[in-house]
Parts: sequence; C-alpha cells; structure tokens
Amino acid sequence: MLHRRSVIEGTVALGAAAALPRIARAQKSYPTRSVLLLVGYAAGGPTDICARLIAQWLSRRLNQQFVVENRSGAGSNIATEAAVHADPDGYTLLLVTQSNSINATLYRHLNFVFLHDIAPIAGLMQAPSLLEVNPSLPVSSVPEFIAYAKANPGKMVLGTAGNGSPPHMFAELFMAMTGVNLNVVGYRGGGPALVDLLSGQIQVMFEGITSSIGYVKAGKLRALAVTSAKRNAALPDLPAIAEFVPGYDATGWFGLGAPKGTPQPIIDTLSKEVAAALADPQMKARFAELGAEPMPMGPAEFGKLIADDTEKWAKVIHTANIEME
Repeated sequence: MLHRRSVIEGTVALGAAAALPRIARAQKSYPTRSVLLLVGYAAGGPTDICARLIAQWLSRRLNQQFVVENRSGAGSNIATEAAVHADPDGYTLLLVTQSNSINATLYRHLNFVFLHDIAPIAGLMQAPSLLEVNPSLPVSSVPEFIAYAKANPGKMVLGTAGNGSPPHMFAELFMAMTGVNLNVVGYRGGGPALVDLLSGQIQVMFEGITSSIGYVKAGKLRALAVTSAKRNAALPDLPAIAEFVPGYDATGWFGLGAPKGTPQPIIDTLSKEVAAALADPQMKARFAELGAEPMPMGPAEFGKLIADDTEKWAKVIHTANIEME
C-alpha cells in the first residue's frame, strides 16, 4: 500500500514538474491570444477613454488585440464581478477606478471583496472632474451656483455616471459641504448623462475632465470649477472648488487590475508595458489634451492607493448616510 501510494505521489510530482516548463513558456510568451479589458461604464465617459488609450498601446506593444468591453450597470459592479471571478490567466483584465474603492462601503451585498479579490497591476492616470452646467443656466461661478441652488432647492437636476459613481460621490461631498440640495439622477455612464446635459434635459454634472473638456472649449458646456485641490493645467483659468469651499478635494484615478492569482510574470509584463506607455511623449501629450496626468504606479503602490481611497470614501459615505443595495 505504501509502495502504491509512493508511486502515485511520485507520478503526480513528475507530472507537476513536467507542467512547470509549459506554464513558464506560456507566461513568457504572454499574450498568445486576445485579451479582454472590462470597463464598468458606458462608452464615451472618462473610464472608457482611458481604457481605449491603454488597450491601443498594449495591442501594439504585445502583438495581440486588447479588446475593450463595456459592461455598465450597478455602479461598475457588473464588470468588476465578471473580472474578479474570471480565470486568473491574464486574459481578462479590469479598468479599475475610484468606483471600486467607493463600492466597497456603498454596497452591502457584493459577491466579492475587492481589496482581496483583485491583483493590482499599475496606475494609469488621474484627472479631476468639472462642475459644469448647461449654458442656459444663469450662473457663471461657484458662488453664483450655490446661491442659485439654495434659492431653488431640489429644482436643478444633476446627472451622474450612475448611483454611487465617483461623480455622484463628488456631488454628494459638495452638497454636504455647501448645504445645497440638487435632484440627483443616475445614468448608465457619463456619456449618456453628457448627452442630456448638452441638450438641456439636465442642468448640471460633476463629470470627468477627460470627457468634458472638448465641449467646454467649444462653448457647449460652461465649466465653473475643477474638483481637484488645485487648478488644472489644461484649463488654467478655471478655479478649483476649494477656492470657494475650503477643504474640498476629489480627484479621479484609473488603473489596471486582474483576478487574484494571476501569475506574477504576467502582472510584471503588463506593469512594465503600462510604465512604458506613461513615459511615452505622445501618450503624455494625449493625456494633457484630456486634462489628465499620468499616474505611474507599480502593483504595490497602486494597491496602497486603492486601500487608502477605500478608507477615505468610507468616511464620506458614512457621514452622508448613503447606502446602495
């Protein structure tokens, strides 16, 4: 019996040992087929724009197609759940955003624990949102907007990229700090909300500068301020909300993640290529056009950002008593 067990164990060990070179070769040659990059919001918003920029770069550099797939809904949880439960083989990736840090507290019944179920790969970019209004609204500054909102409580409709999305949270933070009351309507992504803002169906948004700057420069939207603590180089004459509401600071960020258990050589390959992208002058210029800045972070540093931001927004959510099912 002992001899038979030894033979079986030895056979299993030999099989595992024989498989190691194959696994190593597969990881070394990664990717050998197309890679799916899941995005939790609709096409047209800043998350989608960021995903398509890095997907184009990785497709060229790694000689395989990195295909962006938008799976919007549930504050990006649909895409996130699909990603964290995918095979950890490097062929399903996630465009990680602040939503993932926010949702950890906002939703009580998630089928995953993001901090434990995702493998951080790299930071991509950071960008503020804009407090922007339809030009028909009779305000041109943050103080005028606050005064108008207080004179018309609950009458102005504020569109967001979805309930619990970063723009929604930025708005909630603003309302909490200024005492204004806006009628918040969640969309299935920033793109659809922007369409209604442009047409005048809604009056105001907190939306990423990356998807809004073109409309602002064309005069189709009126930006009142940026949400970051300081002004943005892409719109240097535009004040920060913090200049009128001391302490206000809400900057969006984007990064790349994979299911937990994804082999380290694959994580390292992707992290290295992202770092090369963020150092590329053309990519930097493209980010600058969008009002964004490269956010070069390796797996460890990006993981720390996710954890720190989870803690930050948990405090805001608890203070505002916001909850999603």
